[in-house]
Amino acid sequence: MEQDFYKSRIESNGIKVLVPNEEERKRINQIIYEELCLGKIQPSSRDYYKNVIRNLVEQGAEGIILGCTEIGLLVRQEDSEVPLFDTAKIHAIEAVNKALASQ
Repeated sequence: MEQDFYKSRIESNGIKVLVPNEEERKRINQIIYEELCLGKIQPSSRDYYKNVIRNLVEQGAEGIILGCTEIGLLVRQEDSEVPLFDTAKIHAIEAVNKALASQ
């Protein structure tokens, strides 16, 4: 979230990008590396992510990018009032589309 991978591309298209605050980012990363990467799905972590999403929506977010492949294991569209963009799913769909288009 601190890196410019998605942010600069999105902002270059006139879309404002919001990121969780520093404390939220630390906890998000902790959940990813100490739980999700190890196959642990904790209800308390799901609740934490849902709260972070709500905070971003209250700041004006109209969509949420799940920018780490493991996050989709924890939160689903029904956990958010705005669209979730699961980058793992998006990449998989586009890989299949590209493979099928080259035939």
